[in-house]
Amino acid sequence: MPSYSSNSRPFSGRRGALLVVAILAACALVAARLEPATPQLSGQLRASDGDSFRFGADRVRLLGIDAPELKQSCANANGAPWPCGERAREQMDILLRGQVACTQSGRDRFDRTLATCQSDGRDIGAVMVSKGLAIATDNYAGEQAAARAGRQGIWAGTFENPRQWRDRHPR
Repeated sequence: MPSYSSNSRPFSGRRGALLVVAILAACALVAARLEPATPQLSGQLRASDGDSFRFGADRVRLLGIDAPELKQSCANANGAPWPCGERAREQMDILLRGQVACTQSGRDRFDRTLATCQSDGRDIGAVMVSKGLAIATDNYAGEQAAARAGRQGIWAGTFENPRQWRDRHPR
């Protein structure tokens, strides 16, 4: 069995203590950069439509969902039209009244902030999809399946996919 002198142990004495502190500090800095604090949004948040909103001059687009456009209509179970785009925006307005926190994930081609947001601890995208006021594009497959099975919102009748509706109604 090898023997060590006190001078050959790398973490002994004052030098070793300083080395341990330096390593721990470096780890803390790396961890802080990996998980930035989720910014809280407060002030005037205003829904633009069912999947985006404004925070002052900043525009935020929710990731993972696509809601009917503001002027888009859907049909209920009887085939009668209803303003699904307006209803989606109304629901977004309700959700924005809570304490909103967003995790940003870059910007889109329209220079909007892409984000996943929570209102009072509830994922806004999940709520919109579960109420049948948005379709899932990446996540929220479980919420969409439940909304569809429960014939919630747009799933109660027929609707045009928001992407296709936008293609047919360019601004």
